[in-house]
Amino acid sequence: MKSLAITCLSTLMLMPSLGLTETLGEADIRRDIIGKTVYLSTPLGGELPLIFRSSGTVDGNGQAIGLGRYVKPSDTGQWWIDANRLCQKFQSWNKGKPMCFELERAGANTIKWTRDNGKTGVARIGD
Repeated sequence: MKSLAITCLSTLMLMPSLGLTETLGEADIRRDIIGKTVYLSTPLGGELPLIFRSSGTVDGNGQAIGLGRYVKPSDTGQWWIDANRLCQKFQSWNKGKPMCFELERAGANTIKWTRDNGKTGVARIGD
């Protein structure tokens, strides 16, 4: 019986390393994302901070990663939750079109996101 308990405990401890993830639902998103800054990892290195305010606004600032060379370096928009997906619409980023993301827990303060167009990435959740 003792060896069965140790085996079960060992299996549970290995599950995150096996790539098993937990999809975030609406309550998880509200608890873990809203009111915090989410730092999106960028393909060229660096992080793009997005602040999801409890008022329903989202602020982004890409100045530190040189976003101003390509688009407006900072932008403000709205966020909402639809069918357990975090959605956002900025004033100018993404041409002002809405985008939604399915989020999966990938670590204590890390999430994996999948955008409605199929693109994926990771982000770090800060304060």
